[in-house]
Amino acid sequence: MFFHDKKLQYTVKVDKPDPQFARLLQQAIGGIEGEIRVCLQYLFQAWGNRGPQKYRDMLLETGTEEISHIEMLCTAVALNLEGAKGNIIDEVVSSNPVVKQIMGGMDPRHYLSAGLAAMAADSNGVPFNGSWVVASGNLAADMYANVMAESTGRLLATRLWKSTEDPGMKDMLSFLIARDTMHQNQWLAVLEDLGGLKGVHPIPNSFPQDKENLAFNYAFVSTNINNPEDPGERWTMGQSPDGKGSFEFVNGVPEGNEPNLAPPIDEAYAQTEQKIKPNEQF
Repeated sequence: MFFHDKKLQYTVKVDKPDPQFARLLQQAIGGIEGEIRVCLQYLFQAWGNRGPQKYRDMLLETGTEEISHIEMLCTAVALNLEGAKGNIIDEVVSSNPVVKQIMGGMDPRHYLSAGLAAMAADSNGVPFNGSWVVASGNLAADMYANVMAESTGRLLATRLWKSTEDPGMKDMLSFLIARDTMHQNQWLAVLEDLGGLKGVHPIPNSFPQDKENLAFNYAFVSTNINNPEDPGERWTMGQSPDGKGSFEFVNGVPEGNEPNLAPPIDEAYAQTEQKIKPNEQF
């Protein structure tokens, strides 16, 4: 069950409406780095969580907080679009409807489809894609996905902060940037709680490593034919971060055979010239 409060989590104030900035804010709502993505990611991870209840509870709390961030950004988009209202209406009845605003960078769908409101889309108007949501059922793998999501989200928020001179928008974004800082550290803290690098790696740590090909599980395979020498870097020598192996440098060589596929089946309707026996020539 979910509840809501009519008040925003943090103040959203626009001193000077800017339809172009409203379009940029859409990326923080429905883009791959946006709040819809992390909201659904944390909630689906929680709803499918199997294991200690504390992780489910934490994910639910943070996923619910992210709904508040979507609400804040949608409010910011609407407030930034209010300044475009009169101009758009004037231009709709003119010979060149909304041309000026379109050329100025405003998304016409903010008016045409949403009536001067935010949409579940990115800054180019592309709808949110649910395939971006990561909820694997493996807590450690999900935490790494969450750190990545918060990292790119914070990167986006800092770029948005740089893209506006509006004091109210900078203040709102500074809050969102701060929450991204917390959430990055929060997910890393979960990994630490699970045992840190040596405890969780390799993921999944429930698969017996003696079933791996032990000749390759800590080998850096170099495919650089122009410089085949071991560079002596951290990832080519010394103990692996999980403490369960040692890195080595190997030059990549073909281990398998050249593939030799059967001719196409009749039902595939390939060209007649393709229907040859293996090893035959045209």
